[in-house]
Amino acid sequence: MEHIWAPWRIKYIQKGKVKGCILCDKPKENKDTQNYILHRGQKNFVILNSYPYNPAHLMVAPYRHVDSLEELTIEELHEHFEIVSHSLEVLREVFEPGGFNVGMNLGRVAGAGIDDHIHTHVVPRWRGDTNFMPVVDDVRVIPEALAETYDKLKGKF
Repeated sequence: MEHIWAPWRIKYIQKGKVKGCILCDKPKENKDTQNYILHRGQKNFVILNSYPYNPAHLMVAPYRHVDSLEELTIEELHEHFEIVSHSLEVLREVFEPGGFNVGMNLGRVAGAGIDDHIHTHVVPRWRGDTNFMPVVDDVRVIPEALAETYDKLKGKF
């Protein structure tokens, strides 16, 4: 049996389920570095995903708590996707991925972990980044700590 040593993950495991909505609460705390908030627009913000599928997995979310795209104003919607587009530019510059997964999981049955506050995932992808680990052991290997990713991306927006 092989073991993967990832001691930095224990703080996420022990943290448990957070009450409230992190996409509402984190921007109000004014602790952007600790909360991994990379960019603040007028209507939307960019935050690193604390449980990433890959390094530099970002989420773009409106400040306003809504659970569907139809509830966003034209201004919120326009800025949201401008920020998604800009996120792609930043990630291409900093990490040089081979591609991206960009999308939303709308509703719990669609896979949304936070189903009552919409957000768009921006996940950089590289050839070979998916290997046997998720299939065989239900394990994802993230080769970089969130703080290091944050430092690379902060200031690029």
